[in-house]
Amino acid sequence: MQQPQLRNRGEFSLAPFRQPNNLRAVWQLLTTLVPTALLWTCLPWIWRPLRLESLLIVPAVALLVLFSARSFSLMHDCGHGSFFRSRVLNRAVGFLLGVVNAIPQHPWSRGHAFHHRHNGNWERYRGPSALITVEQFQQLSPKQKQRYGWSRHPFMLFPGGFSYLVVRPRLQLLLGLGEWLAAMAGDVRRDGWRALFSLYSRTLKFQSSHWYTGEEFIDLAANNVCVLASWWLMSRWLGAGLFWGTYAIVMTCSAAIFICIFFVQHNFPESYAHRSNDWSYFQGAMEGSSNLILPGILHWFSADIAFHSIHHLCERIPNYRLRACHEANQHLLGECTYLRLSDIPRCFDLILWDSAKQRLVSMAEA
Repeated sequence: MQQPQLRNRGEFSLAPFRQPNNLRAVWQLLTTLVPTALLWTCLPWIWRPLRLESLLIVPAVALLVLFSARSFSLMHDCGHGSFFRSRVLNRAVGFLLGVVNAIPQHPWSRGHAFHHRHNGNWERYRGPSALITVEQFQQLSPKQKQRYGWSRHPFMLFPGGFSYLVVRPRLQLLLGLGEWLAAMAGDVRRDGWRALFSLYSRTLKFQSSHWYTGEEFIDLAANNVCVLASWWLMSRWLGAGLFWGTYAIVMTCSAAIFICIFFVQHNFPESYAHRSNDWSYFQGAMEGSSNLILPGILHWFSADIAFHSIHHLCERIPNYRLRACHEANQHLLGECTYLRLSDIPRCFDLILWDSAKQRLVSMAEA
């Protein structure tokens, strides 16, 4: 049977699925955060070295990893303004989930919105791995090519994931504050001590290379204060060894999971990879986003983000309506790419953009 030819966004039934439901959002929040809190609470009773019950630490940590990945998916919905009906609730809960995931939600959501606006336009957005073009790759020395390949190897998801959540936001604040201090010192030299009377307004207007607006700076600073305070409290409660041993594994693995999912949903064979002048938002959503075929339990823990073509077609559809929207429009999604777990490894070979042929290629092809 011949699949229908996709023509435009207007053919899809999207409006009936866009309305957020606060009760469903609260239920998702409770079924994510309450089990997470219970698992952390049980750790001191589970971890008894040299005793049989200490073996339970493995499933407990595995569940913490999955719940952490799920909480990140819910934070992602808040950033799109699709989780709750209220903008205030989306911001407040998004901030809370950002603290749980140790990442400032507002700056992250701004960057993620850029990805949605330019998905498939590889001239503007090169993905989370900042891929280079075939031409740039060919200009590298043999050692540089080797380092580039190593830096995009799937195993780098783990140190990269730990850095992404645990190290990078703290470093962004410190480096940004250094730039802010230098700028404020310059203002004092130019305007004298009168500059201190307008310190607050100057701070909100200050644009660092690590944040773009005053609101982003406030979110970044508040997130760091809350995260550092939570680390100190958890270390006092559980003991530094048990807390950091568990926390490092949970954050590393959960970050590796959602970075991996994000990567393969846009880096896959024959993915839409065009330049700006002939780029199409609609084709970017349909041909530049893959849909993952996962076991039911993994669909739950990933908050149905596997139905990714529909998500890119309309990011205002809440995660708890994505599956229904996908199924309602199934007859129009036959030309989209569907990946199984077994397809994921070959996606990581596609780490170069061939701007002439407008496709993703492997180092071997280049």
